[in-house]
Amino acid sequence: MTVMTIGPEELIEVMALFRDLLQEHQGTINRLNVFPVPDGDTGTNMLLTLESVCSELEEVAEGQPEMSAVCSAIAKGSLMGARGNSGVILCQVLRALTADFPGAPVGATEFATGMANANDAARSAVSRPVEGTILTVAKEAATGAMNAVDSGADLVGVLRVTSETATAALASTPKLLQVLEDAGVVDAGGAGLTLLYKAFLHVVAGTPALDTLELPAEVAAVVATADGKVMPVLIDHDLSSGGPQYEVMFLLDSEDAAIAALRATFDAIGDSTVIVGASPTFSCHVHTDDIGAAIEAGVVAGRPHEIRVTDLREQVGEERWVREAAGELEPQLRAAPPRTSVVAVASGPGVRQIFLSLGVDRLVAGGQSMNPSTADILDMAESAPGSEVVLLPNNKNIIPVANQVVELSTKKVVVVPTLGIQEGFAALLAYDPAEGATENAEAMGEMAAGVVAGEVTQAIRDATGPSGAIHEGDWLGLSRSGIEVVETTFLAAATALIEKLLGDDHEIVTLIEGSGADREVIDEIAAYVAASHPAVAVERHLGNQPFYPLLISIE
Repeated sequence: MTVMTIGPEELIEVMALFRDLLQEHQGTINRLNVFPVPDGDTGTNMLLTLESVCSELEEVAEGQPEMSAVCSAIAKGSLMGARGNSGVILCQVLRALTADFPGAPVGATEFATGMANANDAARSAVSRPVEGTILTVAKEAATGAMNAVDSGADLVGVLRVTSETATAALASTPKLLQVLEDAGVVDAGGAGLTLLYKAFLHVVAGTPALDTLELPAEVAAVVATADGKVMPVLIDHDLSSGGPQYEVMFLLDSEDAAIAALRATFDAIGDSTVIVGASPTFSCHVHTDDIGAAIEAGVVAGRPHEIRVTDLREQVGEERWVREAAGELEPQLRAAPPRTSVVAVASGPGVRQIFLSLGVDRLVAGGQSMNPSTADILDMAESAPGSEVVLLPNNKNIIPVANQVVELSTKKVVVVPTLGIQEGFAALLAYDPAEGATENAEAMGEMAAGVVAGEVTQAIRDATGPSGAIHEGDWLGLSRSGIEVVETTFLAAATALIEKLLGDDHEIVTLIEGSGADREVIDEIAAYVAASHPAVAVERHLGNQPFYPLLISIE
């Protein structure tokens, strides 16, 4: 049956069908990814986003729902459920597409306008739009919709052209992005997006929903060999030929005028450039094979700090660890519910146990490459026993998600923007469960700001950094300002870093032992501090955090 306009019932049906199609084709979409990480689960991320949307829609679907309520549910559900790059872009598409739908019956013109808005929103989500990705599919689909309207097409005609144009754009993605052509696949996010347009066409025009994705024959043949998981050819793929291996992130103290040059440098040495913020502080992100060049670009632009370098191939291990760690610990019992609860994001069973011992009521499992969703944090905030909540994100990438919870929670929620677990531990020393969230956040923030944090990790490739040449296997000592020391042994890097960070007014050095750390070396580090700085107390904790054998907190 053909309908002339899209109403709230049809929009709910479209979202449900889109979810079902993503669920049906989830494995295929996942297998289209060029790399196993970090976007090796595009289909899963998009599906989780739609499941969140449909969960929100269940509350408004009874009776005769208003279009405004349906669109609000789509906006909220996509925001809370978005995970990964594909989920964030899909969230932008859905929110912008439906933003103006409550204003009038949605016909051909209104839908095409929504498509144009969705394209703009998707592109605004990334610093440098790359053609051959989901962005190309969104752009071409929007152009097709507007052209159809200009030609006098009705709603069905517009939807048909939109779907056909999106499918054609998907088939063209390998011609626009060399890495796709080399792997013999099309863009995974774009493939998932075509299912949205097919869902609209099915609901409005009654066309049958496809049992399979419309993929070029040669792509379908490649996917068919994937054996139900990530394609073996991708696991063995040479990242240097298919895309950067490392993710470099840091905060940058700089002026607005320096950012254009930094962005140009990032674009020249890698991809996935994201620089957000405004003077005096920016958040910078790039995927590159040249770690040193990325950090040096930050030094030229200003003062980089909170530097994080991640081997994208190793993220799989952390994601598995996060899933296994979730829910394994329980908070301590209280005699009476607190006025203010603390919710903290943490990785490492020892770290999580320390947070609980310091009074945290709810823990959210998360790590450097496995960030929790808005919904994950919101659920913990809502379930916490206190009527007010303080959030400790303990990672710069999680702070924006935590800030979303402030607007969504039914409780009063305040975020203390902790950049690492060291700041999180320190903040809890000022926590008073009987005080309000605002008072707690102020005191906890001051305490966190007084911490000098350091980290010791091992270089995974040759590079050039501010401290000189870096060779694979070297041990690096990092502060929130960047790489401070480069040494050939774990012990030398740790002691040299402590010497750089430790000031005359400091009284306590806390050593947090990571997963796989050499216990005897940790003993030597503690003994060194005790002998060299007898007035400084040394505390030790077993954190079991991944990737960083030693975290240092100086107070």
